[in-house]
Amino acid sequence: MGLKAGGPLFAVRDMKASLRFYQDVLGLAVVQDFGANVVLTGGLSLQTLETWGQFLQKAPNDIRFGGNDAEMYYVAEDFDAFLTDLKGHPEVELVHPTVEHRWGQRAVRLYDPDRHIIEVAESLSKVAKRFRDSGLNEEGVARRMDISLEYARELLK
Repeated sequence: MGLKAGGPLFAVRDMKASLRFYQDVLGLAVVQDFGANVVLTGGLSLQTLETWGQFLQKAPNDIRFGGNDAEMYYVAEDFDAFLTDLKGHPEVELVHPTVEHRWGQRAVRLYDPDRHIIEVAESLSKVAKRFRDSGLNEEGVARRMDISLEYARELLK
């Protein structure tokens, strides 16, 4: 039996508020709108809290938000532009300010309206090219990012 992943799903308290966040802050678009379930570009689905509770045979107050136990991860080809756009949304609560991970990738994590964690990070190819532009050769990029030379070459294409 072969399984195929259908994509992640977040239960949401207020579909309109959640759609505003995902469209205005992250720039996602609605692919399918089934009312109680909305599928966004990138494969994320949003499900109303009430119907999610019905699926689980749980009361809505049995469903907990903000567990800080998972995230939805996005890559921004122009990370600096994303950060600039994000400043225009003071209502968005950050999990933490922008960080640079040990391999050089910059990322920011924020909460959606229901406190699901959303990570937006710089693409690894942009990281590799940034290091190359700072003077590192392919081997230096691989060492700095702690990746294979083959993968560094792929990122630098």
